[in-house]
Amino acid sequence: MRMSVTWYSESGPIMLLLAVIGLLGLILIVERLYVIVVRSKNNARHYIERTIQLVRSGKVEEAIKLCASSPAAIPDIGLVILRSRAPEERDLQTVADAAALFILPKLTRRLSYFRTLSAVAIMLGLLGAFGVVRKALTTNTGAAALPPLAYALDPLAVGVAIAIVLTLAHGYLASQAESITSDIGEFSARLVNALSNRPDVRLGHR
Repeated sequence: MRMSVTWYSESGPIMLLLAVIGLLGLILIVERLYVIVVRSKNNARHYIERTIQLVRSGKVEEAIKLCASSPAAIPDIGLVILRSRAPEERDLQTVADAAALFILPKLTRRLSYFRTLSAVAIMLGLLGAFGVVRKALTTNTGAAALPPLAYALDPLAVGVAIAIVLTLAHGYLASQAESITSDIGEFSARLVNALSNRPDVRLGHR
């Protein structure tokens, strides 16, 4: 009991702030995972290849139904292009670019928060450590100062641990957003070509 009271008196307030940062980070991770990985990705390659195949076969209405069956980013941008009924290739490309400007920001929204929360977690950890060290040095002398100094590692370790988790999450989610952005660029170009009866250019053999 005495140990927990000492722990709280030494670094408790900073630990509470770090807990808030950790909770905010967890909420952000779950929300971005849902938007980017679960909702936006959703078997993109299937929709790309199937939609292009249907359009090339003249089954535009079936392609529209296919894209309308999912709210993911790839089918969504295909639905906008297909429903535009633009007669000219330039008009189709304009519609595709406008759709991308609307959809792509949804993928990268709030990703910068990860770096901010990581930096704040580390700074709070350092602040807590400095506070404990200062209190130990001003209230104790000699060997008696050493036990309280050990509490300085607690907020620092927690802050670094939170920053590591947030940094890894940011790296993964950013790579997924980049992958979807690349797929959208490929899909838009191939779909415009298909609607304009131009040759299909595929990247690799998929």
